[in-house]
Amino acid sequence: MSATSRRPGGLVVATAALAFLATACGVVNTVRQDIHNVQSNRSAVNAFTRNLQSTKSTPFEATYTTTGSAPATVAYGVDPANGGLAFHESATGANASNVQVIVNSSGEYVCNQSGSGGTWSCQKLGAADAASQNKIFDIYTPSHWVAFLKGLSLVAGLAGDKVSSSTMTVNGFPMQCVDLVAHGVSGTSTICTTQQNVLGYVRVASDSTSFQITSYSGSPSASLFQLPPGATVTTVTAPTT
Repeated sequence: MSATSRRPGGLVVATAALAFLATACGVVNTVRQDIHNVQSNRSAVNAFTRNLQSTKSTPFEATYTTTGSAPATVAYGVDPANGGLAFHESATGANASNVQVIVNSSGEYVCNQSGSGGTWSCQKLGAADAASQNKIFDIYTPSHWVAFLKGLSLVAGLAGDKVSSSTMTVNGFPMQCVDLVAHGVSGTSTICTTQQNVLGYVRVASDSTSFQITSYSGSPSASLFQLPPGATVTTVTAPTT
C-alpha cells in the first residue's frame, strides 16, 4: 500500500487524537475552575464564619424584626455561664401571637400566651420534643448558618455558583456579609454578621421573609431566661408503647 493511500487513515487517527486531547483539556479546565470556585467560596465562608462561631461562649441578647407574610419581633438571648437560652417571638397582624422558648437550669420550656395580654401556659419538654421545637427557631442561631454556609461553599462551587463578600450597615450596625448568586435562582442571598459577631441580617433569594437586627446587649437580662410571671406549667410525657 502506498504512502498516499495510508494518509486518510492517519488523518482520521490524528483528528480523533486531537479531539480527545481537546475534550480532555476541556475536562481539566472545568475541574480546575470547579476547584477554584470551591476554594474561593470556602475562603469567603471561612472568613465569615470564623468569628461567628465564637458566640457559643459569649453572653448576649439581640432583638430582630422579620418581614414577610407574618412579621414578628424576636428576642434571642444566650447565657453560657448558666446554660441559658431564650427565644421570645411576638407576631403581629392577622397571626398575632406570643411564643417563648426558654432553656434554664430546670429544663426547656415552650410557652404560649392566650391573646394579647392574656395568661401564659408553658410546657416542660422532653429531649425529643425540645429538639423538634428548637428547629423552628434554629435560623436565628449562629450554628445553623455556620453549618449551612460550610456545606454551601462546596456545593455552590461545583454548581458554578458564586459566593462573595460585602459590607452593609443596618439600623446603625456595620456588618460583614457573604452573598450568594445561585444558578437558576433570581436575586442574591445575603447573610451578615455584626461587629459583635452575631447574626445581623439574613435574606434568602427564594424566600420573601428576611430578618435584621435592631438592638444588641452583651449583658442579657436575667428575666429573659425565666418563665413568664403567673404562667401555668405542665410536663410533656413521652407516649408509652
